[in-house]
Amino acid sequence: MTVGAPIGVFDSGVGGLTVLKALVAQLPRERFVYLGDTARLPYGTKSPETVVRYALQAADALAGYGVKCLVLACNTASAVGLTAVSERIRDVPVIGVVEPGAQAACLASRSGHIAVIATEGTVRGGAYQDAIVRRRSDARVSAVPAPLFVALAEEGLCHGPIAESVARHYLEPVFDSHADASRPDTLVLGCTHFPMLADAIRIVAGPQVRIVDSAETTARCVRLTLEAENLLSEGGEGSLRLLATDAADRFARIGGRFLERPIRPHEVELIDL
Repeated sequence: MTVGAPIGVFDSGVGGLTVLKALVAQLPRERFVYLGDTARLPYGTKSPETVVRYALQAADALAGYGVKCLVLACNTASAVGLTAVSERIRDVPVIGVVEPGAQAACLASRSGHIAVIATEGTVRGGAYQDAIVRRRSDARVSAVPAPLFVALAEEGLCHGPIAESVARHYLEPVFDSHADASRPDTLVLGCTHFPMLADAIRIVAGPQVRIVDSAETTARCVRLTLEAENLLSEGGEGSLRLLATDAADRFARIGGRFLERPIRPHEVELIDL
């Protein structure tokens, strides 16, 4: 493992590109290999056993590129598969998005009442709830599955009346209390797709609620980890290699919105897991 080795980033599809975007902003001189398991998405509706199996296969594939750090950019995979991947890939740091997001939420919350929106699988597994309470014993966590946000983000319907209507459907039961003491003061975006809908979410949650984007917090965690391990690239130019397991055209079309730069289909390499 060398300083010049790439950082591996894995997600079930294109959502993890929001994490990749944050990583590139924090670490512009690093090389990245991103793998989206587009043939088998979504992970949020799969059983834990299936998600663990898929995550291990993706981790093995990225390890084959000689990565110096592995980032599970998928919240569902992080929630149920981080331990298994860490036990399989022992020679490099393995970082998920749940723990950094939970840490940031605990630091941001004044009252300890924290809301989490995520996929069904992430909410059902309780990883965010456990990680938050582990850090703050006084915390109250309101976890809400918001699966329609994923489809809206991929369709590009991130602003306007449709996005706001869906946001109200999920968030008003949590944030409509007139008593400030009973409202969460912090909201965790527990899915990599959800930052795409941050404006609509903000309108419903209200301006006083602190919104935690796990992509930003994960990027900071990766930087600190590389610094601690003396693996941070100090020179040269960064690069990006994009891998997918199916539908390069769709990956490029949708992924460009998440990465906020055009992706051409020929930039996406198809691989089997």
